[in-house]
Amino acid sequence: MLNASLKDQVRAYLARVTQPIELIPSLDDGAKSAELKGLLEDIASLSDAITLAPNEHDVHTPSFAIRRTGTDISVRFAGLPLGHEFNSLILALLQVGGHPPKETPELIETIRNLDGDYSFETYFSLSCQNCPDVVQALNIMSVLNPRIRHVAIDGALFPGEVEKRQVMAVPSVYLNGEPFAQGRMTLAEIVAKLDTRSVEREAQKIAGKAAFDVLVVGGGPAGAAAAIYAARKGIRTGIVAERLGGQVLDTMAIENLISVPHTEGPKLAAELEQQVKSHDVDVMGGQTAVRLIPSADPDGLVQVELASGAHLTSRTIILSTGARWRQLNVPGEDAYRNKGVAYCPHCDGPLFRGKRVAVVGGGNSGVEAAIDLAGIVAHVTLIEFDANLRADAVLQSKLYTLRNVTVITSARTSEIHGDGRKVTGLSYAKRDNDQPHRLDLDGVFVQIGLVPNTDWLKETVALSARGEIEVDAHGRTTLPGVFAAGDATTTPYKQIVIAMGDGATASLSAFDYLIRTAPVDVLQAAQ
Repeated sequence: MLNASLKDQVRAYLARVTQPIELIPSLDDGAKSAELKGLLEDIASLSDAITLAPNEHDVHTPSFAIRRTGTDISVRFAGLPLGHEFNSLILALLQVGGHPPKETPELIETIRNLDGDYSFETYFSLSCQNCPDVVQALNIMSVLNPRIRHVAIDGALFPGEVEKRQVMAVPSVYLNGEPFAQGRMTLAEIVAKLDTRSVEREAQKIAGKAAFDVLVVGGGPAGAAAAIYAARKGIRTGIVAERLGGQVLDTMAIENLISVPHTEGPKLAAELEQQVKSHDVDVMGGQTAVRLIPSADPDGLVQVELASGAHLTSRTIILSTGARWRQLNVPGEDAYRNKGVAYCPHCDGPLFRGKRVAVVGGGNSGVEAAIDLAGIVAHVTLIEFDANLRADAVLQSKLYTLRNVTVITSARTSEIHGDGRKVTGLSYAKRDNDQPHRLDLDGVFVQIGLVPNTDWLKETVALSARGEIEVDAHGRTTLPGVFAAGDATTTPYKQIVIAMGDGATASLSAFDYLIRTAPVDVLQAAQ
């Protein structure tokens, strides 16, 4: 199952296992069970601490449990955790085997003290780049607290279960048989949903922090670059973000980052986070900024208010809040979000195998989505507002070779229909004659670009008509001491490499501002 090179890598990781573990399979005579058996035999052969136990029937077949021998500590995978979930498998082996998770002592203690019995089920797809974070977080919880159980389920292998529960987006998490959450979540966010007092404790912790010299708001490529450049100057630096990595986490193949021929969004995000944490940066994840409060005097402290109610202060602020998926804003879109309306074809595409879907948007992301989906679904209808597709010529050429794709241009999407449980169709009107049309569909993938995350900044800094933060060549906004970088700004061309450069520019400009205005102690710290 595993090639020689991969076996060597896995063997090296498994050397960190300190407690004996057993792999307990639930297999039948099917082809997937045979594949899973081969995978488990390979893993067991790579460490003396791992034993392959006899077959034990489970409601999910094929599946297997990883259990610390002689204890109740275990996790279960229903399916073959390959693709994006292979890292989840390796981490589960290590953590069940006694290797400590890389989480803060406070968060680990909170998980161990959770009172109650929690049985989690997570539906994932092997092509979903958002799923591993959730799978790995819940696995950690089940290892740390014996009253927590977790099963990670490959939805493609259990279509009847997916259909019964109407799972139409991944990751989808169920707790004790009831819907709990959908989409990417960090470990801290999951814990906060279970222990509401953790939010209050974190707010108190944040509120007690001293003023920063540079506070970065947003954790994408621009924010990471800004934090690294500021920390290297030796000044007090903090970064506050909902999630480190930002929109990059939702990106698949990246092939235009100079000197890096190929990488993937989650991998790049992890590397950005690692580099930020390698410097003296106070990282505050899982936090949402809701208000920017300018200083009362020219050289005073700027405040950032968080959703938790806590306030942070800093001599300079760098806004790098990025962007989010743009919505159609038509009837039915919100009602059927995650019930057939989706924004991530890589994540949710496998759930529509053999069905009919539409992709709205004819730019690069829309055409790439249509191409990817064409290999999974029965038929794709691509709907574009303009008279012509806007994607690169090479993508259009590929698209028009696909027999199960129909392209409709000069069309305005007007409504998404459903039966109360899931999407059943889409209406559009031709722009040249306003003639209405309806398509019977099972899913709609929206790919019409991004909108900046700047709603919370209205009436504080100048915004463009598109809601972008207006900046000059130095990343300065209209507020003294407040800078901005990345996709949330008026900087043209929303690209990762440009966002990184933007972040560096804003950080250097903030340092220059401090040199000219900051107290003597800041200048001494930077020397």
